[in-house]
Amino acid sequence: MEYIFSLEFIYLIASVTYILGLKMLGHPETARRGNLIAAFGMTLAIIGTIFLYQGEVPDLIYYLIGTAILIGTVIGWGIAKKVGMTKMPELVSLFNGMGGASAAIIGLIEFEHYVGDQLSVLTIIAGLIIGSISFSGSMIAWAKLNGTLNKPLRLPAYNITNNIILLAILAFGAYMVTTGNDSQLYIYLLFFAALTYGVLFVMPIGGADMPVVISLLNSFTGLAAAFGGFLYGNMVMLTGGILVGSAGTILTFAMCNAMNRPLSAVIFGAFGEGSVAADPSKKAAQGNIKKTTPSDAAILLNYASKVIIVPGYGLAVAQAQHVIHELELILEKKGVEVKYAIHPVAGRMPGHMNVLLAETNVDYDKLVEMEDINSDFQNTDAVLVVGANDVVNPAAHNDPSSPIYGMPILEVENAKSIIINKRSMNPGYAGIENELFFNQKTSMLFGDAKDVLTKLVQELKNM
Repeated sequence: MEYIFSLEFIYLIASVTYILGLKMLGHPETARRGNLIAAFGMTLAIIGTIFLYQGEVPDLIYYLIGTAILIGTVIGWGIAKKVGMTKMPELVSLFNGMGGASAAIIGLIEFEHYVGDQLSVLTIIAGLIIGSISFSGSMIAWAKLNGTLNKPLRLPAYNITNNIILLAILAFGAYMVTTGNDSQLYIYLLFFAALTYGVLFVMPIGGADMPVVISLLNSFTGLAAAFGGFLYGNMVMLTGGILVGSAGTILTFAMCNAMNRPLSAVIFGAFGEGSVAADPSKKAAQGNIKKTTPSDAAILLNYASKVIIVPGYGLAVAQAQHVIHELELILEKKGVEVKYAIHPVAGRMPGHMNVLLAETNVDYDKLVEMEDINSDFQNTDAVLVVGANDVVNPAAHNDPSSPIYGMPILEVENAKSIIINKRSMNPGYAGIENELFFNQKTSMLFGDAKDVLTKLVQELKNM
C-alpha cells in the first residue's frame, strides 16, 4: 500500500500518460483525448511532488508554490479560453518560450549549489544555454507572428556572425565546466549571451519559415527540460523532456522536408534566406487574371462531381472555418465529393489547418495530406483555394530562380478548374508572385473569406 502512494510510482504513471498522450496526438480524432490524458499525468506528477516529497521543506515554500500555481492557472486558462484560432501560433510560441525560461532560471539558481560536481555543472550549463536560446527565440517568433516584427532583419554577414557567437557560447560554457569556475558573473554573462544568440538566430528568418522555427524551438525546450530532470534525478521531468525534444526534432525534420530545406541550413544560420521577398524586378505580371463572382463560382461547384478545398492562413484570419464546413455539407447534399488538401506548412504552425478545421467538426477522413492528395487533382472538377498562396505556387517546380524552388506543393494546377479566394493580388508570406493566379483555368474570387464564402453558401442554397 505504501508503494502505491510512493512518488516513484506516481512518476511512473505520469510517464506512461505522457507516452500514451503523445501517441494519441498523432491522429486528429484522438488528439484532444491524448492532450487531456497527458495533462492529467502532469497534474498528478505536480501533486505527487508537492505532497510526497521526503525532504524537509519550509512552510513558506508551499505557500509560494501554491500561489505560483494559482496565478499560472488563472493566466493560462484565461489566455487559452480567449485566444482566437488566428492567434494560436503566437500562443504556442509564447508558452514554449516560458518553458525555455524555466529551464534557464533553474540553471541560474542551481549553479552555485553544484560547483565542483563537473557532471552536474555540465547539465546545468547545457540546460541554461538551450533554455535561454529557446526563450528569446520564441519571443522573437511570437513578435513575428503577431506582426510586431514584420520584416527579417539581418546583420552584415549574419551567417558567420551567428555561428561565431554560438561557438563562443559553447566554448565559454566548456571553459566553465572544465575549470570549475564558480563566478556568478560568468554564469549571468553566459545567460545573456545565449539570450542574444536566440534573438539573432530567429530575427533573420522570414515569416514563411515560422512553422519550422516553432517546431525547432519546441524541441530545444524539451531538451532543456530533460537536462533539468537529469540534474534533479526526476524521472518524470526527464521523460517529459525527452518526449518533447524527440517529438519536436522529428516534426522539425518533417517540416524541413515539406519546405525542401536541409536541417543543417536551420542549425548553421542559412535558414530563411529563401523566404525573403524576391527581387521586385522579377515580379512582372505573367499574364491576365480572370475574376469571378460568388454566383459564377457557385454554379461551377454545384455541377462538379469532385471538389477539393485548399485551406490557408487567410481562412484563419477571416475566421471562416465554420462557413467553409457549411459549404462542404451543402455540396455533399448535392452529391459532390468533397475533400480538404492539407499542406504540412500551411498556416503559421505545424498542423494549423488541422486544428482550425477540427474546431468545426470536419470529418477527419476528409483531411488529406499533400503526398496522398496530389494524385487526385488531375481527376478533380474544381479546386477552391481559400487563403493559401505559397503552398500552391507552381513556381516551386517551374522557376529555378524562385526562392521557393524545390519546395513540395499542392499540385492544384492539375485540376480542371481553379477558384482562388484572396483579399487582393498581394503576394503571400514568402513575398513572391504566384504563377497560379495567371493560369487560364484559374478564376480569382476577391474579398474577405468569410464574406465571400457566406455569399457562396447562399447562392448554392438557392440552386
